[in-house]
This record gives sequence, C-alpha cells and structure tokens, in this order.
Amino acid sequence: MQDRHELDAPDDQPETEIDSPGHDAIVTFAVFFEGGLAPLSLLLGWWFGHPPLHRFDWDFRAALLGAAAAAAPAACFLAILIWPIGPLARVKKFCEEEFVPLLGNSSWADLVLIAISAGVGEEMLFRGVFQSSIAAATTGFWGLVLASLLFGALHPISIPYAILSFSMGVYLGTIYDASGNLLVSIVCHGVYDFVLMAYLLRPWDPDRLGGNPIDAIGADQRIDEHDAP
Repeated sequence: MQDRHELDAPDDQPETEIDSPGHDAIVTFAVFFEGGLAPLSLLLGWWFGHPPLHRFDWDFRAALLGAAAAAAPAACFLAILIWPIGPLARVKKFCEEEFVPLLGNSSWADLVLIAISAGVGEEMLFRGVFQSSIAAATTGFWGLVLASLLFGALHPISIPYAILSFSMGVYLGTIYDASGNLLVSIVCHGVYDFVLMAYLLRPWDPDRLGGNPIDAIGADQRIDEHDAP
C-alpha cells in the first residue's frame, strides 16, 4: 500500500497553468461565428419560405459591381477614423482600443477569411432571408428598413456604431434590390470589411501592435491576486 505521504504528493506539485486562447482561436471563432450565419440562413429561409440564395447568380460583372460599390462606404468610414467629429469619436475609440488589440497580429489570410465569412454569412441572413421575407409580407420599403434595423442591432457596440451599421444595411439592401443579385451585396460587404480591417490592423507593418488582450487580462488578474492581502 502507498503511505499517506505518497498519496498527498501530487497536491504539493505546482498547478499547471492553462494557456489563454490565442490569436488563432480568436480568428477561428470570428470565422465560424460569421460563417455560421450561412447555414442558419438556409434553415430560416426554409422556415420562412424564402431561400437566401433564390436571388443569387455567379456573375463576374456582378462581382466587379459589388467591389466598386464598396468604395463609397469604405471611404466614409475611413474619413470617420481620420477626422472623427462629435459622437463619431466613440467609433474611432472602439476601433483603436478594442478591435485593433483583439486582432492586432492578423495576417492577410486572416483578414480574407474573416471578410469572406462576414460577407457571405451576414448577407445571406439579412438580405437573402430577412429583407426578402419581410418585403414579401409587407413592402420592399419595410423589408429594407426592418432588415437594416436588425443588421444594426447585431452591432450594438455603441449608438453611433449601430447607426452606422443601420446605414450600411440600407446601402447593402438597396444595391441588393437594385441589382437583383445577392452576389453584389456579398462582395460589397466583404471588400468593405477587408479594406477597413487592413487599414486598422496594417498587416504589412512589422511594428504594428501584436499580442492578445486575453493574455493581458489574465496578467492583470494574477497581479491583483498577488497584491491582495
């Protein structure tokens, strides 16, 4: 039989520190969350009787149109980041203090994956299902407005940011209706996200902010525990 000292020995060993989720985990979560909206939209589209890809067609010219359509909203958001006015300064503050540290060491491939996931998932859900379903039950105007309100509600970071998201939803919904092809709004959304992420995260800059804020939170907690009486 083992004596008591031997049985208690493992309790004397230092606890193994559990690693914090790293950058790869954050990118993976973002891609799966945004991309997961696509199968959700297929389920909801079947439930509402409006498949999200009903108005979708592979067309190179439509893809070019979507990329060109991203220029105007991207320029507006960049202007807000460069010259923030009034409450819009809160949008810049969030981007610099929350978003950039979270994905500060992302690669070009990370940005492409996130942008594609967001463009496909969110457009299939909000334009392909919500806007089409609401428009069929009411009018095209209410389909556009209510789907855009839902889109803004998905981004409840702050009131100014939600208003900007609502405006972007109206823009995407308008080009979706005008073109009759969901591919246009998907490409527009994806290119818009990619341009803004590239500007904020600067993957070409070797001196950009790196690291993971989750690790910093853990470090702060350990410091507090050490200083506690």
